[in-house]
Amino acid sequence: MLVLGVESSCDETGIALYDTDKGLLAHALHSQVEMHAEYGGVVPELASRDHIRRILPLTEATLKDANKTLQDINAIAYTQGPGLSGALLVGTSFAEALAYSLQVPTISVHHLEGHLLAPLLEDNPPQFPFVALLVSGGHSQLMRVDGIGEYELLGDTLDDAAGEAFDKTAKLLGLGYPGGPALSKLAQTGKPNFKLPRPLLTSGDLNFSFSGLKTSVLTLVNQHQPLDEPTKADIAYEFQEAVTEVLTTKCMHALRDTGLDNLIVSGGVGANAKLREKLNVATKRRGCKVSYPRLEFCTDNGAMIAFAGAMRLIAMQNHEAGNYSFSVKPRWNLNELQAP
Repeated sequence: MLVLGVESSCDETGIALYDTDKGLLAHALHSQVEMHAEYGGVVPELASRDHIRRILPLTEATLKDANKTLQDINAIAYTQGPGLSGALLVGTSFAEALAYSLQVPTISVHHLEGHLLAPLLEDNPPQFPFVALLVSGGHSQLMRVDGIGEYELLGDTLDDAAGEAFDKTAKLLGLGYPGGPALSKLAQTGKPNFKLPRPLLTSGDLNFSFSGLKTSVLTLVNQHQPLDEPTKADIAYEFQEAVTEVLTTKCMHALRDTGLDNLIVSGGVGANAKLREKLNVATKRRGCKVSYPRLEFCTDNGAMIAFAGAMRLIAMQNHEAGNYSFSVKPRWNLNELQAP
């Protein structure tokens, strides 16, 4: 079966074609980063309008790259939520309308389930069950994953997620938008001249809290005005050390508590080189395996949506087309999902 994937939850338009026999055939992505950088963050109305401009050309380009036509599509998967309501409506209405014209079924996909399953797109994918660290945007979560739709929340963020803390700290350091990658790059030249707290490191649970860490960075910034470049780099270095130490420690505790020996890491922060370095060392020491999606699939993309939709389609007994009515879910907890 050939599944078209449509992702439009925030500021990236992603389209992909996934074949359940041959794997990922083609994918295309347009990022709105340059457009939103002028405003220091995502402007929802501009994001929605840009999705409208990009979604058809990207679909045509993906079909051409895969040497396929619309008539070859057997199902369409799309992101129903969570995300920006206007942006979600663009992808959702496009997917349902196209499916209606082709008389093929649709599969509404949870955006975070897409991220969660992205490492399974790789060669030699991890096998269920595994522990998943999901660090995407406003989410920092640890999940036990026993199968498609079989998710148990082990730990969650109590305030700022890791990605939010990266972006807010980058802004405090004057690094602009998007802040996370810029901060990580700056940290490479930093030295361990500061000491920041490791929030909830010894809390005894698997929850996260990075709001206080951001406040500690603000205190440092205020104490060292005017900031020179070496000081900025040293603060970035210590901030990244603090976040990655907490994430790594909590992952090891989750593996210990569940008795599992497979860990997967997904989401934008999952691309962070320092986090990967620490997790590689920690899992090797513990005798466990850690898996990541390729870097291009850490951020939002159509491939993960096409794959998640295909997995759900395979598990569904009824592949018939529906009534093509639709809605979006800007707020949608991952643990509300059920197995197909």
